[in-house]
Amino acid sequence: MAIQWYPGHMTAARKKAAETMAQTDMVIEVVDARLPEASSNPMIAELRLARQRPCLKILNKADLADPAATQAWLKFYNAQKGVKAVALSCKKAADVAKIPALCLALAPHRGTPIKPLRMMIMGIPNVGKSTLMNALLKRRVAKVGDEPAVTKSQQRLVLNDSMTLIDTPGMLWPKIEHERDGLMLAASHAVGRNAVIDEEVATFLADSLVANYPALVQARYGFTLDEMDGVGVIEAIAKRRGYRLKGGEADLEKAALTLLQDYRDGSLGRVSLETPEQRRSMLNPPDALETNVPE
Repeated sequence: MAIQWYPGHMTAARKKAAETMAQTDMVIEVVDARLPEASSNPMIAELRLARQRPCLKILNKADLADPAATQAWLKFYNAQKGVKAVALSCKKAADVAKIPALCLALAPHRGTPIKPLRMMIMGIPNVGKSTLMNALLKRRVAKVGDEPAVTKSQQRLVLNDSMTLIDTPGMLWPKIEHERDGLMLAASHAVGRNAVIDEEVATFLADSLVANYPALVQARYGFTLDEMDGVGVIEAIAKRRGYRLKGGEADLEKAALTLLQDYRDGSLGRVSLETPEQRRSMLNPPDALETNVPE
């Protein structure tokens, strides 16, 4: 299933972001710590590198991600020029309080009343940009919702007398090149439900959990996997929870939504859907072995 979701306002948002980048000093990019690269819009890197802007990459929802995977991602990003990565939760005030100092360290030539540090917050839908804005400013200035693409226009706000913030709409990119990325984004609710089939997304998620976090599945739902695949997990959840349609058949859609919600809110435990090594393997699969065909 190829997942593509690009609401009309995103085209205008990208154009506006390119214009605004010229008047900013640095980018705060918010990604989902459970899938940092899949949730990083390549257009953001293109825009900021074109203007040579440093980046504070915030791996948000770190409290929901696998700590070992998160550490690997921090090492990966902090090795990149002009990038400082930090893992945190935008819902925790103590975590958010660290951000202004990290930003000032990336742009030491700014940050005074005469030359305020101008920060641009960017990211895909539903990664927590609005939550971050509200936490930084300690008041509700941005709408927060469970559905992606709540913010549809830029906001420029004063953080203090030496720092300003620009909040931008969540932007996906017109074509998601890798099917796995689309599935990870859908599982994490970064795309609208009208673009996906929940059972297919949940089956992908279940396959990933079976491969990497079988103990979490067993602990959450109370059944042993016994060489199950993703479809088997969905069926087993329906059976265990008593999800039935009127005719008595298993309600697989309800089971799928249960699994997706349990992953999204952390009820399953701390789960990451990709690591740097898995990312490299996906982008650079080993060459197929040559076979010698007898003459």
